[in-house]
Amino acid sequence: MKDILKINESVKPKFPKHVRFRHNKARDEWVILAPERLVKLDPVAVEILKLVDGKVSVGEISTDLSKKFNAPKEVIMKDVIEMLQELSDKGFIEE
Repeated sequence: MKDILKINESVKPKFPKHVRFRHNKARDEWVILAPERLVKLDPVAVEILKLVDGKVSVGEISTDLSKKFNAPKEVIMKDVIEMLQELSDKGFIEE
């Protein structure tokens, strides 16, 4: 059994091999695709997941979004960690 990933500032999140983050052109929406599962995403999740590549840390993602949206990094990081933890718990994010 795989250990549960605890998302924190230093984690460099990525999508597992069986998970795809894609834009559905027909419906003009971003989704996560996994075997027998599809997750529709809100605009905030899309902005976060566009930066998930396994190379940048949660802290770096939070800094980028903080600058882009002119919001406090601490507030952004809390939201990023919460969302990525939820996706990780469901098997959509790994390190």
